[in-house]
Amino acid sequence: MTDRYRVGANLSTLANALLGVGAVAYIIAGNPIWAMLLIAMAIGFDGLDGILSRRSPAPASAFGRIADSVADAITFGLAPAFLVAVHTVDLSVWRPWSALAIALAVLYASAAIARLTYFTTHAFAHPYFLGVPTPQAALAVIVAILFHGTPAFQSVQPIGVLVGVAAISILMVIPIPYPKIRRDSPLRWPMVWTGVAAALALVPLQFRPSVGTPLYSFAYGAALAMLLGVASYYLLGPFTVRRAPKTVA
Repeated sequence: MTDRYRVGANLSTLANALLGVGAVAYIIAGNPIWAMLLIAMAIGFDGLDGILSRRSPAPASAFGRIADSVADAITFGLAPAFLVAVHTVDLSVWRPWSALAIALAVLYASAAIARLTYFTTHAFAHPYFLGVPTPQAALAVIVAILFHGTPAFQSVQPIGVLVGVAAISILMVIPIPYPKIRRDSPLRWPMVWTGVAAALALVPLQFRPSVGTPLYSFAYGAALAMLLGVASYYLLGPFTVRRAPKTVA
């Protein structure tokens, strides 16, 4: 009999990967806002993949784990790296920083692929992540670009984006424990609302509202809520990880 949960998980993984490919295509075409929206949508499919996999009566397979990591590498590794490296808006401001932007984009993608490789081969059995997981890293890159890249809610500041990307890259490979967002996680609902805030910020921006209009102000408020949600995971996440007590021989 077909395992509908496993089939659903595989389709969610495929959707994640296709959204990542679409995000890269939109970046190259000069529409980073749509690309960021696709990345945020893919985070939902990545979470759905995990939920369905855990409900499946069949044991987890190496194929599913590898496929999930490949999809994450595309959507949360390569696509955010393209957001950092490729600039078709405010090009004159970004041009002096283009070489550094490409270097840090390569660093980010390398860190994402390295942590996904380690997770796939060694750390998948842990009840928590070691290093910031790639979906949360991608969200942090989106926040940095929203405020200092496109549409620059505060100002176009390439150095702000690049310093943030460098820090995110390092945090992905430093073995700090971060929680998996599951039913018993205290950060589950804050992260759900962070995903909702991302959609509420990015969807209105597709209409390119003018500064000071109600739609722009709404998107700005949602982006601030998204910023707080991402910061809560980065700052509070390690303190919510439940570790097994050490046994004394």
